This record gives sequence, structure tokens and C-alpha cells, in this order.
Amino acid sequence: MVKRRFPRWSEFKPLLQPPPVQLSATARRLRKATSVDDLRTVAKKRTPRAVFDYTDGGAEDEVALKRSRAALERIEFRPNVLRDVSRVDTTTTMLGSPAELPVVLAPTGYTRMMHHSGEPAVARAAGRAGLPYVLSTMGTTSLEALEAASPETRRWFQLFLWKDRAASADFVARAAETGCDTLVLTVDTPVGGSRRRDQRNGMTIPPSLTLRTVVDGARHPHWWLNFLTTEPLEFASLSHFDGSPAELTNLIFDPSSTVADVAWLRDIWSGSLVVKGVQHAEDAAMVVDAGADAVVLSNHGGRQLDRAATPLEQLSDTVRRVGERAEVYVDGGFRSGSDVAAAVALGARGVWIGRSYLYGLMAGGEAGVDRSIELMRKEFVATMQLLGVKSVDELNPDLVVLRDVDGRRSVSAEV
Repeated sequence: MVKRRFPRWSEFKPLLQPPPVQLSATARRLRKATSVDDLRTVAKKRTPRAVFDYTDGGAEDEVALKRSRAALERIEFRPNVLRDVSRVDTTTTMLGSPAELPVVLAPTGYTRMMHHSGEPAVARAAGRAGLPYVLSTMGTTSLEALEAASPETRRWFQLFLWKDRAASADFVARAAETGCDTLVLTVDTPVGGSRRRDQRNGMTIPPSLTLRTVVDGARHPHWWLNFLTTEPLEFASLSHFDGSPAELTNLIFDPSSTVADVAWLRDIWSGSLVVKGVQHAEDAAMVVDAGADAVVLSNHGGRQLDRAATPLEQLSDTVRRVGERAEVYVDGGFRSGSDVAAAVALGARGVWIGRSYLYGLMAGGEAGVDRSIELMRKEFVATMQLLGVKSVDELNPDLVVLRDVDGRRSVSAEV
């Protein structure tokens, strides 16, 4: 028979530990997020459908988008045990300079559409975290304005080759003048991808006021208030454009570009040169031969050619092919620190994230970007400890395999 008694206050009091009072609604929202997926859920609630779908969606049937996530779900870790992992070092070097994590905040277009604080907020968060930030040609903040807003951040510039090569050369000169040490050439956009979510939503730049957007705006008044009461949303690199993202891509980008353009950029740019959008090892070797210091295995987040190669699945072959001559990076669906650890173990110098920090930006502005990085950092540290490694250099292919698509057995992914 159980004997019962009344608990003493001294015993009961330790159980009453309410969280500290947080007056900021934004801080309360972000504190509840325990993963980037949680931030995505908040972002979906707080932004108009067309804006969220532009960020979240991919090309056509979004097969490439889904396959990138599916590939990461095939990761199987094989940890070492009984190692002293009381302290771990997450630092690495990327293109000759230190970084606090093997993560790059990738270029994203139209960033002030996701949140009115835009690219400067992302760059400042990157600087605080000790990570590089890449400004897009299609950004809504100029190179000069970003330098003023985030002078301490390591800033890179992403370039699309325009039909007007003089305009491209001008960007290169401005990037150097504003302190960018790395130029990133994106090569997977000879024409714009067919993004059906945008077509269905009638997505334009800037967003247009239709009956649908007005109705949707009633559900997101804070977004519309910020949109209407801050500086007009426009491309920092263009005087004016009204139309869809795909129309803009096809207007200014050059489908006649060749590897000779990589060599041309190598001649006029003295800093590090990265080619982004490579999708198999042969092309990686071609652009490295032309002068690239690094390649990013990327299918543009599944937003260009649907059913394109899955970047993670191309990683080992590419590292074998060019890893001794150039740094190899990867993107596509990375949402956690464990995702990052897996890619580094498979040979990547680092991982580029885009949607992950944009979800944070949409969920809570600059503080949301901080939160997305903080979550990935914590997960990366925990994964390193659970794998039995104390430094980024100790992450190696023996710790990771990619399971077969059917999930029944594991296949080695040796570099």
C-alpha cells in the first residue's frame, strides 16, 4: 500500500521554473523554434503566400527540390565512441580565411521582399557568426550600401553574366572597390526556370496588388505595412523593372556564355573565383582548368532544371576529380548542423545555405537569421561530439555512408 503525504514547499518550489519574461513577440516566436523546419512553419504564417512560395518552391514539379532533401535523409552516420569530445573546434578555413563554421550564407535575390530589413540584416548576422555572406546580383541592396551596413562582415559577390559584358565588368570593379574578396559566378541560369508556384500566384517584382494579394494581405498586415512604409522594393542593380522573375532572367542573362567567360573573369579579378552551379565532375574540372579556385555543386536549389543532378550525390566524384586543386562546396536542402557535418565528412569544404536563413529572416527579421545560424551551430557541435570528432578536419568518409534509395543497405561514399 502506497503511503501518501503533502509535499513540502521546499520540495515543490524547484519544479516551478517559468521561463524568463520576454516582452518581445519576435523573441518569443524565435525562442520556441527548435529547428530550421520550425522557422519555416513560422515564416509560412507570417508572409504572403506568393512571397513564401517564391522562397520555398522549385521548378516545374519540384522533383529536384524533393530529391535534395531525400538524399540528405539517406545519410547514415557511423560514429566512433570513447573519444574525448568534451571540447570541439568548429572552425575551418574557406578560400584562405577562417570561418567559425563550414557554412556560407548563399546569395538570394529579392531579399527585401522576404523581410524589409533585407540583405543588410543577413550580412550583419553572418558577421556576428563569423561566416561569409554572398550578395546576389539580383539583390535589393547595392554593394556600396551593404559595405556601409556590414563593414566587419566577410562579403563575397555573386555575378550573373549579363548579355552586356561591360555591365558585368562594372560589377567586378565595384565588388573589388567595396572590399569583396571573392567573386562567385553562377552558371546554371542561361534562361529562367519554369517555377509553377510563381506562375499560379501571379508573382511579380515588385509584388502587384491584385484581388488575391489584397485578400492575402488581410491575413499578413504586418508584412504589407512594412512593405508600404519602407523604401520601394527594387533591384539595386537595375533602375526599374516590372515583371516576373523569369522574365527578368531571360531579359538580362546570356545563354551564349562559355567556359571562356570563366577565363575572362580570372583575368580581370584578382581575388578568389568561385563557380556555382556545377552539376558533375567533368564540368568541375573544366572550370578549375579555366582558373576557378572553388566550385559549388548546386542545382540552384531545384529552381532551374527540374530533375537535375542532386548535388550531394555528386560530391564524392567531384572531390576525387578536383579536390587537390580546388575547394569543393555543396548546397541543396541543407537545414541542420547534422546535414552540414555529413557533407563535410563526404569531402565538402563547406555548405552553402539559402532557404534556411531566409526562413529565419521571414520569421523574425535579423534576429531570425541569428536564430537559424544558432540552431545549426548547436546541431553541428552535437553531431561532432556524437560522431567522436574534436575538429572539422576529423570529419571523414569513414563516418558517413549514403544508404541505397530503397533504404535496405548502405553504400560507401569514399572520397
